[in-house]
Amino acid sequence: MEERARPGAAFLAFDVGKSSHRACAVDASGEVLFNREVANRPADIDRALAEAGAGARVVVDQKRNIGALVVARARAAGNPVSHLPGIAMKKARDMFPVTAKTDAIDAEVIARTAAGMPWTLREVAEETPAAASLRMLAAQRDFAVGSRTRAVNRLRAVLLEADPAFESAVDPSSRWQLAVLAELGGPFGIRAAGLRRFRSVAERAGGARRAASDRLWAAAAASASSGRPELAAESELVRSLAARAAADSAEAARLDALISDSLAGDEAYEALLTVPGVGPKTAAALVTLVDVSMFRSHDELAAYAGLAPCNRQSGTSLNSSSPSRGGNRTLKNLLIYSCTSLVGTDNRFGRYYDSCRARGMRHNKALKAVARKRLKVIYAIMRDGTPYREG
Repeated sequence: MEERARPGAAFLAFDVGKSSHRACAVDASGEVLFNREVANRPADIDRALAEAGAGARVVVDQKRNIGALVVARARAAGNPVSHLPGIAMKKARDMFPVTAKTDAIDAEVIARTAAGMPWTLREVAEETPAAASLRMLAAQRDFAVGSRTRAVNRLRAVLLEADPAFESAVDPSSRWQLAVLAELGGPFGIRAAGLRRFRSVAERAGGARRAASDRLWAAAAASASSGRPELAAESELVRSLAARAAADSAEAARLDALISDSLAGDEAYEALLTVPGVGPKTAAALVTLVDVSMFRSHDELAAYAGLAPCNRQSGTSLNSSSPSRGGNRTLKNLLIYSCTSLVGTDNRFGRYYDSCRARGMRHNKALKAVARKRLKVIYAIMRDGTPYREG
């Protein structure tokens, strides 16, 4: 593609990469002014911004990580910044008469989509240092939780292969049980350590009641005495996976405390804690994941969270509504499953759950309906900073 540098670009699109980006500038009529590679360095990005001209809207396909420097330099130059979500960009590329996928094509697709369909863009809100720190802590917490989940699932798989009866007796959410498995290993390691040491480890970890620890000891002793051979790798894997799950749990708890401390005194966070069923974890996720100024109504926020129904209509042959499978999955799960604590309560949301069940809804569907109803309140509270009041 011939490169022609002209002033007065309306849009400057970046198909961002780790070491370099592809920058494509188009004017108001959609004509390409230039399309070239730009190193992921401040000086090179600044030159592309200057060549595009003051006031050009910068559009990126990734606003974090590898795209963060582009966003920062565009902000410093006074350019407005927008984000074209990856799924929107992929669908837009399918409308272009090209079969290849190259950085040059992707950059032009972003630029032409921004010029021709500006409603597909998402404004990139400015972020204060405090908000950026909070977002990074929340992302690290999600990483720790995901790592813990993988370790626990693998631990269960190892125990299940060795002895299903012992696996069913283990509760990986219990801190003291993870401590026992991390220090002593599987059933053979527990029996070899003896009852006294087993109880010492369980009680030192905290939270182990004698009746509960006796049940785990009995299950381990029965498994080790069942006549099955002891696998050499079993105890080693159990120790490693239990230790990893325990460490990830401690890291997630530490990050939760840091997030709560960072949000202390935050108006929206404090107001959200007054909503029934919203605890520190859900409130922190809402504050870090949702910029309420970007949504014109609670309906838009519901669509973002994946709580809005997906309507399908075509002539007279198709007219249906089904649950959405999209949206921000992390936020969606938090909003839905935090409603579990509302079941059986006498507040408006608990009564709404009862009415949904009375109409024949299953439990999970009723929880989602309650989450959608509660989201209207959450949106208003985040928008106005006003605590919740029943009725």
